[in-house]
Amino acid sequence: MRGQWSLIFGLLAALIIAVFAVINVEPVRVNYLFGTANWPLILVILGSVLMGGIIVGAVGMVKVFQLQQHIKRLKAVTKEQVSQPSLDNEKKSHEEQPKNGKESK
Repeated sequence: MRGQWSLIFGLLAALIIAVFAVINVEPVRVNYLFGTANWPLILVILGSVLMGGIIVGAVGMVKVFQLQQHIKRLKAVTKEQVSQPSLDNEKKSHEEQPKNGKESK
């Protein structure tokens, strides 16, 4: 259900951006470091949205990768901690047995 809401909100945002871009079709001057150019405002808006989406997606992917690596490390530590006490319990049970082999009451 959460994925469906995300899709609906994403489509709604895309629709709003598209309507906003289509309304603004006048040419505007874009200043670069090496010169200027006249571009339709629709291309400037859509290009800005596209670059913003790519940047946000890249940052999100890096964060997901970092979290996956962190999860792997935590699972490895947890696995070591779970297996270690069982070895300690076995040692204790062997130490608690009487040396002569008879149980005392």
